[in-house]
Amino acid sequence: MIKFEVSDDFYLNGESFKILSGAIHYFRIHPDDWYHSLYNLKALGFNTVETYVAWNLHEPSKGQFNFDGILDLERFLDITRDLGLYAIVRPSPFICAEWEFGGLPAWLLNEDIRIRTSDPDYLKHVADYYDVLLPKLVKRQFDHGGNILMMQVENEYGSFGEEKKYLRALKDLMTTRGITVPLFTSDGPWRATLRAGSMIEDDILTTGNFGSKARLNFKDMQDFFDEHGKKWPLMCMEFWDGWFNRWKEPIIRRDPKELAEAVRECIELGSINLYMFHGGTNFGFMNGCSARGVTDLPQVTSYDYDAPLDEQGNPTAKYFALKEMLQEVFPDIEQQEPLVKESIEKAGIPLKDKVSLFSTLDTLAHPIETVYPLTMEKLGQSTGYLLYRTAVENDKQEAERFRLIDGRDRAQFFINEKHIATQYQAEIGEDIMYQLKEGRSQLDVLMENMGRVNYGHKLLADTQRKGLRQGVMADLHFLTGWKQYSLPLDNVEAIDFSGEWQEGLPAFYRYEVDLDHLEDTYLDLAEFGKGVAFINGVNLGRFWNVGPILSLYIPKGFLREGKNEIIIFETEGQAAQSIHLVKTHHYKQMEEA
Repeated sequence: MIKFEVSDDFYLNGESFKILSGAIHYFRIHPDDWYHSLYNLKALGFNTVETYVAWNLHEPSKGQFNFDGILDLERFLDITRDLGLYAIVRPSPFICAEWEFGGLPAWLLNEDIRIRTSDPDYLKHVADYYDVLLPKLVKRQFDHGGNILMMQVENEYGSFGEEKKYLRALKDLMTTRGITVPLFTSDGPWRATLRAGSMIEDDILTTGNFGSKARLNFKDMQDFFDEHGKKWPLMCMEFWDGWFNRWKEPIIRRDPKELAEAVRECIELGSINLYMFHGGTNFGFMNGCSARGVTDLPQVTSYDYDAPLDEQGNPTAKYFALKEMLQEVFPDIEQQEPLVKESIEKAGIPLKDKVSLFSTLDTLAHPIETVYPLTMEKLGQSTGYLLYRTAVENDKQEAERFRLIDGRDRAQFFINEKHIATQYQAEIGEDIMYQLKEGRSQLDVLMENMGRVNYGHKLLADTQRKGLRQGVMADLHFLTGWKQYSLPLDNVEAIDFSGEWQEGLPAFYRYEVDLDHLEDTYLDLAEFGKGVAFINGVNLGRFWNVGPILSLYIPKGFLREGKNEIIIFETEGQAAQSIHLVKTHHYKQMEEA
């Protein structure tokens, strides 16, 4: 008998089964480290791993799919199987996860659709994606001889909508493509979100998401089950053992012993998935953003989450507190010593080359010319930076009034390659006063997409379209004749370092370091302002000296024996003549939350 089923309990091959699961997102961890993290999950005594699937990584452009390298979901699942772990997979189109646009591809913003609804055109895009994704999962289902126990239909939909027709359409997309394992939804544990986001009427398991007070939250869920005559096992699909972090805010920490006791309360009543077990890293431009009234709050590159494994994948005090608690609750549990990785350091890596963005702009991008500026999405770009350029004529002897009309997210304003102003969401639209020289001047606006929101009502908002969305006004009129340079920075090998460097302007800095022994390390960027860093062409993610973290994690797998190239794109004119690789993160001195 090979079967996993949900009735009054979870049953694996006919025997009652308590799910002890931990979340590990394959796309946030270097593939060389998947085994390390999964082994440590198994060594704790857990039996299952859970992962989201990020649509925007697997279909970055419409109809173009990628499942290689860090996106090789099948290899990740094979490693889990070989370690004797079961899997819960959450392939819902939307994942939240503090991830760029909640995992939705940015190209959807060019489509005339309403996301996360029964809009036929939206569902057609999901279907096209599932046609490629789901065959990779079907053969790995438990009832097909694989290790996938359950899959999710949608994610926290009760915190967004209540359209059951949409949820049933997603379920049908899955089942008609061969998904036969039990399906589930996950929502906040109170009645409003459960009613709106669950599929209890369709006999789809309802699970809850919370990080404490399991007895109270499970009671709310049980009351909802009783209301609908369901005798289901209780499960927390996201037990938040830490939290994510945003720029300018202190690191969030949770006491290990308090967490262990909160988890004890949960597993004594039901099953659990720790979110996160290993958080990992938002490599590239993949950090999400918290929606707020006017100014949204982007999240940092590190997704450490204060989890049982740190960003590097090594056990923390939480890991050992959980291990001790599990031994008390389950005296016969099988546990092993966790694996621990080493780190290396290298001080005083000298600067080799530097060049201003303006001096190498034409080697990085071919300008697209339009009368009025286009958004990032209309230009076929999803993430990164975008430089807008036009000419402006001096009409008077006093300072001219400029205004950026409706831009996202962060704008740097230049006249004749001189920095005049920087504006973020709340400031964009305010007056920029500048005395122009006689004749015509070059006007540049460098826009940074700092991350699309990953949760809430703004998923439907026009604010998720990035760049200059209306234009730039001088005096009382919109300027015309724009050149637009797309800068996703996926081609740093095209930088021409023979060009001029100008102080105070956005620039690229190149360093080289020889390594004869490879281990994980961290790039200390405390002397830099704001930007992104690359190691051997790989985008490590964003840095910003506002904190709380002043460094970027570099997995061993991104390094090479011998020469390694580090390129830093810095936008504020703050850089260092030498850089340092260090053994752990450099944190800004801020009060901890």
